[in-house]
Amino acid sequence: MTDTQTSSLPAAETGSKGAWGALLLAGAFEVGYALSVGGSQAFTVLTWSVSAIVFFLLTLYFLSVALKSIDVGIGYAVWAGIGSIGAAVLGAVLLDQPLTLAQSVWLAVIIAGVVWLKLADSPKLK
Repeated sequence: MTDTQTSSLPAAETGSKGAWGALLLAGAFEVGYALSVGGSQAFTVLTWSVSAIVFFLLTLYFLSVALKSIDVGIGYAVWAGIGSIGAAVLGAVLLDQPLTLAQSVWLAVIIAGVVWLKLADSPKLK
């Protein structure tokens, strides 16, 4: 590939760090999607419904970009972890949804798992 072709690619397609960045974006958009679906009240509120559709398309795009460089099992696990943790925490903060101590402990376990999955993808460990 020439320099011109490489520079026209999205950042996530040019290396592992970019792929992990795209995966983080996909996770953030997944949180937006989950919260928007909740706010849409079964897609009966137009603004929340449109927001959910936009976040859904963004999360799928960035997840697909990330999975060009990251194994699907690892990428999907990290994406799902970010989405579930983000939705739980922001749901508690923004939507007054309960978050118990036991739930917080298990969310911390998910966070630890996501961090270890990222560390396991390090070239130094391969």
